[in-house]
Amino acid sequence: MELTELLISRLKEVLTEGKWVSGTNFKEQIFDLDWKEAIQEVDSLNSIADLTFHVSYYIAGVTNVLEGGSLDIRDKYSFDYPPIESHEDWRNLVNKFCTDSEKFISLVENMTKEQLFEPFVDEKYGNYHRNIDVMIEHTYYHLGQVMLIKKMIKATTNDA
Repeated sequence: MELTELLISRLKEVLTEGKWVSGTNFKEQIFDLDWKEAIQEVDSLNSIADLTFHVSYYIAGVTNVLEGGSLDIRDKYSFDYPPIESHEDWRNLVNKFCTDSEKFISLVENMTKEQLFEPFVDEKYGNYHRNIDVMIEHTYYHLGQVMLIKKMIKATTNDA
């Protein structure tokens, strides 16, 4: 399997289609979630909506670079989004996550092995391969959080 194919497989696994590594994927965890559960706070943890925006923010930022744009994302803005106050607000965020994920996957799919090892914006950020790999690991980290928060919400609901 070529490196690009491997990265695509891993991206699809964590973002949109997979079930092998964690038994689920990010899209599956958020797609049918009620908006009130998405914004529910559990202890001092980020909400599922917070995490969905956060992951989507980075996907959109790296996608912009893959399309030839600049790297405009900043950690300090990665949780700054309008409040989710309705089913429609939540659906819009979920749809953005799904659309951005598919676009990101498609752009990576069209990269050559040589492009994967070119500097990502600036040499201090490493190469494209490293940054795509970081996106995969970052998403798995937050997918695990989403899964745990959903279990905690369900446990709270069942106790009531």
